[in-house]
Amino acid sequence: MLGERTSVGLDVHARSVAAAAIDGVTGEVRQARLTPAHDQIRSWIAELPGPVAVTYEAGPTGFGLYRTLTAAGVRCVVAAPSKLHRPPGDRVKTDAKDAVHLARLLRLGELPAVTVPSVDQEAARDLVRAREDCRGDLMRARHRLSKLLLRQGILYTGGQAWTGRHDRWLRQQRLEAMTTQLAFDSDYDTVMSVTARRDRLDKAIVELAGDSEFTPVVRRLSCLRGISTLTAFALAVEIGDWHRFTGNSIGSFVGLVPSEHSSGTSRVQGSITKTGSTHARRLLIEAA
Repeated sequence: MLGERTSVGLDVHARSVAAAAIDGVTGEVRQARLTPAHDQIRSWIAELPGPVAVTYEAGPTGFGLYRTLTAAGVRCVVAAPSKLHRPPGDRVKTDAKDAVHLARLLRLGELPAVTVPSVDQEAARDLVRAREDCRGDLMRARHRLSKLLLRQGILYTGGQAWTGRHDRWLRQQRLEAMTTQLAFDSDYDTVMSVTARRDRLDKAIVELAGDSEFTPVVRRLSCLRGISTLTAFALAVEIGDWHRFTGNSIGSFVGLVPSEHSSGTSRVQGSITKTGSTHARRLLIEAA
């Protein structure tokens, strides 16, 4: 059960916040519609009977509100949206009802919380995910370029693609139609610019992996076959605190365990759950 007198649930959106507070002594429920400004939320919470505990769901607004409330001495819990239980017969969903629901779960101590990263950890994670986005952009740009040539009947047969020899071969291509040549030049320039962006991100990641709080974990992971500095650093920032897991639990965290639907004597297992970090799961599969 919650030790604080007042439990507060916040349904946070980009342009509005629905707030609900439950007084554990009187049972009174107070509701309000606030702006996402942290100062206004903190001022509204300061008017409630203390001590106060606050919760809101993890989402695209990040953890700035959590850090603001924690710095103000308010206990804050960031809930995992995928693990929140809701009555199956509840067919009405509004922001106000969601806020009250969060406050009640917090009051009962049945709120599944996520691990909030530090500012440095979140910044490193943003860098790794920017590199992941760049990898996807490069793959798509290369596909567009190669398929454009394939439609013109031009196929590279000089060995492995996207090497120095392949690049020299691409520079020599001259297409008959001017418009097609312009499309080829555009696609080629895109490949070159995205490649340069990826290289800059790789350099920044290597420098950070060599001198940061993640360096010890990166060095230990790099001892494993199939894992280099980039993979090790990405796993370190995506998983964060490795002490949260055991050898059995970390598989379910990254979605590499089979799904299951069992009842009575029947046990049915399906494909992997694919929960958790998609990036971490892809890195582990590639390394294996």
